[in-house]
Amino acid sequence: MTPLPAPVDFVFRGVRERNPHEPEFQQAVHEVLDSIAPVIERHPAFGAAGVLERLVEPERQIMFRVPWVDDAGRVRVNRGYRVQFSSVLGPYKGGLRFHPSVNLSIIKFLGFEQIFKNALTGQGIGGAKGGSDFDPRGRSDGEIMRFCQAFMNELYRHLGEHTDVPAGDIGVGAREVGYLFGQYRKITNRHESGMFTGKGVQWGGAEVRTEATGYGAVFFAEEMLAVHGRTLDGLRVGVSGSGNVAIYAIEKAHQLGALPVTASDSSGYVVDDAGIDVALLREIKDVERARISVYAERRPSARFVANARPWNVAVDIAVPAATQNELDENDAQALIGNGVTAVSEGANMPCTPGAVSAFRAAGVLFGPGKAANAGGVATSALEMSQNSSRQRWSFDDSERKLRAIVRDIHRAAFTAAGRYDSAEDYVAGANIAGFERVAHAMLAQGVI
Repeated sequence: MTPLPAPVDFVFRGVRERNPHEPEFQQAVHEVLDSIAPVIERHPAFGAAGVLERLVEPERQIMFRVPWVDDAGRVRVNRGYRVQFSSVLGPYKGGLRFHPSVNLSIIKFLGFEQIFKNALTGQGIGGAKGGSDFDPRGRSDGEIMRFCQAFMNELYRHLGEHTDVPAGDIGVGAREVGYLFGQYRKITNRHESGMFTGKGVQWGGAEVRTEATGYGAVFFAEEMLAVHGRTLDGLRVGVSGSGNVAIYAIEKAHQLGALPVTASDSSGYVVDDAGIDVALLREIKDVERARISVYAERRPSARFVANARPWNVAVDIAVPAATQNELDENDAQALIGNGVTAVSEGANMPCTPGAVSAFRAAGVLFGPGKAANAGGVATSALEMSQNSSRQRWSFDDSERKLRAIVRDIHRAAFTAAGRYDSAEDYVAGANIAGFERVAHAMLAQGVI
């Protein structure tokens, strides 16, 4: 990692000493501190109040065992997490991730990023994240239900619509959210709709919530291009992943006149020069839960590349939408060499620091995840509003609100970058805009 400016370096050294085996968390903190050093220099009150020292330490970290019984009658034990980072702007808000890679470092990096992402939305929500090293892949519905119930048996005591509002993430879709919410309702004897977002539309969920993160990443790319008088029409788009974010990024890119040509999973990627068939991709991944190679078997215009990532494919726009650190410096150079002009992060921190530096050095428009993929949590906040007022908004109304929020996020990041002499540096702009909102609230509320 590159050396940090003096006003923030001591904070990062403290993070490394206190969290020595958490590389993802350290990476996330380093990126934010590097961006906001000019803010600390310009606003000495933030330093005097220990804003940074408090911000890098979660308000609460919860780790617990999750015992459950599989279909064979065998007792299994997983580890559960919830890291509540900051509630200064509102109740904790952030998803739950079920994946074998989940550990405390990953949950803390996601929770730390969530502080600034949520602040950027302007929706009055704090930052948190949670999850488990449980792998839902290959498990029966009964096993997933029993695991979710066991997970909620411990976590419920830390949740509530005015305290902490989880949502889904990798491995936690509509099925898992239903089981988790049902167990919370049973334990608490309250139908507290606003304590969980990402619910089914028929029982308190919001229109566009499922689509929001993918749609938002494409909307953010559209906003970056618009500054230069360009549109997505006719551009080739490369997308990684094949979950909700990737599928709906592909869908929205199609709708805006672009040609999305890639999708991937952990086994490899497909290239479809005729444009990814969204309906076929959704059938294979959401219904059949099959590998991405099946897409190429059924689509004559597609080919499958095993054990590789899609970043050698020539595209104008890249939307990494799979997982953290999936796109490294070599991938970035390949994209740059093939003429990429904009990158919009659909996942959380999918680009390594080396990749981000390469894109910025090459003049590629780069939308960081805390801005580009904030559409999901923004729509979660809209779902909370609807639950609170017992209202339902149409799909079109919800999409218009999402698009307006993404436009505001882009404007906030663009403006903040300009104020600190970093024009069109969306990494700096997003970090600065989010941090300023949180820091001013922390000053106002005292040392707590």
